[in-house]
Amino acid sequence: MERRRFIRVPVQVWVEQWTDQEMYLQQSANFSRGGIFLERTIPHPEGTLLNLRFTLPEDDRPIECRGHIVYPKAGEDFGMGIQFYELDDETRQRIDEFMDQAEASLGEGEA
Repeated sequence: MERRRFIRVPVQVWVEQWTDQEMYLQQSANFSRGGIFLERTIPHPEGTLLNLRFTLPEDDRPIECRGHIVYPKAGEDFGMGIQFYELDDETRQRIDEFMDQAEASLGEGEA
């Protein structure tokens, strides 16, 4: 059963993610309007709340938001899917604008 609600685009950016106890710097593999997937990282348990900070390509202002683990992936291609949580209006708008451009670029590549 497909759980994804949003189109994902390949995006590699550095993401700071931290909890009350620890902080990590990870790289993303893909991005959507609803969340981000961090690759090659040992996942936190499903439901773990995180703080996130990252800068989208061609943007100079970091995004700071919260997220929670919705897809901890173990095994050879380990990582974790994080769903954004409690986005403010400005952050939501910046993510939507980035995704509008990214989705348009994907569509051009299919023509």
